[in-house]
Amino acid sequence: MPRVAMVCLLLSVLLGSGFARTAGKTGSAQNLRDCLDEFGTCDRSLLTQTQASQIADLQHDENLWGCLTGYGECDHSALTAAESKAVSVAEQRRNLLACETTIGVCDKSLLTPSEADKVAQIEKERNQLNCETGVAACDYSLLSPSEAAQVRDLERKHNLLACQTDQGLCNRTLLTPSEAKEVASLAYQRNLLACKTGDDYCDDSLLRASDAREVAEAKHQRDALACEADDYMCDRSSSNDKQAKAE
Repeated sequence: MPRVAMVCLLLSVLLGSGFARTAGKTGSAQNLRDCLDEFGTCDRSLLTQTQASQIADLQHDENLWGCLTGYGECDHSALTAAESKAVSVAEQRRNLLACETTIGVCDKSLLTPSEADKVAQIEKERNQLNCETGVAACDYSLLSPSEAAQVRDLERKHNLLACQTDQGLCNRTLLTPSEAKEVASLAYQRNLLACKTGDDYCDDSLLRASDAREVAEAKHQRDALACEADDYMCDRSSSNDKQAKAE
């Protein structure tokens, strides 16, 4: 056989063997990744004994973490007796926290009698606070007569404050005659100031004749100052009309 042909044959054998080893190594690495990611394509038979043991330990720890924290899936059957006990305590504590704070899912059937009494007291106090502040739904059936009377009084006071400060929750039908008169006066003064300052909330139709003239004068003064300052708000037609009437 010619020397050149023999050299080519040897090279092809060596290269083919190298490619086979490289492909085998690449496939082994991919399978290891699949097993680490717990993909269905994982073939555990291709893992070394060390790799299989390490992956099993890792998956066990991940499962235990999920059981203890509640942030992942939990396979109780994969836990040891000691781990099952620790997980049970953690789950009971998470449930108690959820029942006491309303953060999470509360299962009252898992509470001890003393815990159930404590949770019931917290719910009663939380409901009373909701009733007194209006931050959440109020269950009046849980209030005692004296507590209900106190809540009604606070609601009336809150409504008065809302009406006095022009808040959207104001219910004027709940006001006494004197309160309604005070609220109406405050509302008129707010509208008058809005008109005098050129605010969009101004409603000219609500002004008395004397106040309408005062508002018109305030507008003229604003226009004059704006024109002197060459401001874009300048309304020269208004200034000229005022000057013409004066002449």
